Parts: sequence; structure tokens; C-alpha cells
Amino acid sequence: MEFNDVIRTRRSIRKFSQKAIEESVLKKILEGIRIAPSGSNRQPWKFIVIKSQETKDKLVAACRDQKFIAEAPVIIAACSLVIESNRGNYMKEFSVLVDVSIAFDHLMLAARNEGLGTCWIGAFDNETVKGILGIPKEINVVALTPLGYPADAEAFKPVENRKNMAEVVVYEKWA
Repeated sequence: MEFNDVIRTRRSIRKFSQKAIEESVLKKILEGIRIAPSGSNRQPWKFIVIKSQETKDKLVAACRDQKFIAEAPVIIAACSLVIESNRGNYMKEFSVLVDVSIAFDHLMLAARNEGLGTCWIGAFDNETVKGILGIPKEINVVALTPLGYPADAEAFKPVENRKNMAEVVVYEKWA
């Protein structure tokens, strides 16, 4: 798929078919995480792939009852590792959130390239998700996403509701 088509048609998908994701396709998507850039190539993340329906159902309540996430064949949780931070100056320990978010975005774009849908889930109870997934106390969840083939064949329409270029980009100085 042409890269510009990938970024123009990546959307939040909330209705999934029950079509299974082939392991080879899943590995391609996960490779997007593995090769994502991070400050000093530290890769301060661990991603958890959840396929168990029982676990997916438990995550629904932790994600503000967003039932659609359990309808996807897979949910992926992105976790930030605790690392000594000397990057980002004022960002300090929050710089790992940037790194994990970059890897998460790579996952979402790789999924779209393979015809799969995702939806960035930021509304969740961190402690509850950690308990369900057995995540250590010092580790935090940054985001989750369901992963699956969209139920709607027309799901990947180009995005339309975006600001125009002049509203989001300026040259040389803030204007």
C-alpha cells in the first residue's frame, strides 16, 4: 500500500469482524514496534498482545466500558518501562511517553497497511489494567488498542475533519 494512503485512511475503528489475524500478519505489525525510533535507541517499552476472550472482557470494565475493544480478535497494551532519563530536559521522566507513543503509532500505521483497524484507547484505569495483565507496580500503561479487521468494508475512508495547513503549521516563528 502507498504510504500516503496509509496515513490518509488510518481511522479509529470501533466495529470489528471476527476474522482471525494470521500470525504472519501479526508479526509484521509487531515488527513496526520493534524497529520504531526512540531516544538513544533505548526502546523503553513492552507491548502485551492479548488474545484471550476472558482477559479482553475484563479489560472492557477497566476501559470505561468500551465494549467494542473486546470484539476485536486482539488487544495490545503499550507499557512504558522505568529508565533513567537524561533526555528532553524539561520533559525528564515523561520523555518515555513520547518514545512509547512513537512505537504505538508505528503499530497503528503497520496495522492499517495490513488492512487491520485500531483505535487508540487512552480512557482506562491504569491500576486496574495493570492488575488484569500482571504488570509490575513501577510500570505504567500508556495506551491500548483493539486490533482486527473492520466489520465495515468502507471503514478506511480518507479523514476529512482536520484543520487546514495554515492552522497547524507556521514557518520560522510562532504566528
